Amino acid sequence: MPKSRFSSAKGPSQRQLRAGELVRHALVDILLREQFNDPALADVSITVSEVRMSPDLQHATCYVAPLGGDESAQESIVHGLNRAKGFLRGRLGREIDMRYTPQLRFLSDDSYTEAGKIGDLLASPEVARDLIEKDDDESENNM
Repeated sequence: MPKSRFSSAKGPSQRQLRAGELVRHALVDILLREQFNDPALADVSITVSEVRMSPDLQHATCYVAPLGGDESAQESIVHGLNRAKGFLRGRLGREIDMRYTPQLRFLSDDSYTEAGKIGDLLASPEVARDLIEKDDDESENNM
């Protein structure tokens, strides 16, 4: 049976993944080297955790967070990067070897916050108690 071109949603292609990593590495280098006049970006270390490319490689969505997890400054950093996206795109065009330099869009990366919440939940006494009881039951069944 032939596959329909309208089949269920697929993940990103290898080409999108490679281009996203290329853009991510270049952005990290640019953010490390450049000095910004924007007060939201001055003297701030920024983590670029992921870059998702559109299928035509014309648009890049960049997920960023301040290094060290300072959540209070996260939104101002995202706004500052979105204000500087034209400058960053110009620098990016010199760094990468792609036919078109993608349009950049910066979003806040909440995965570190979510991972911290999950870690706190797993460390809570209620969950630890359930895990200990389950481990005891499994060890009794194995004997």
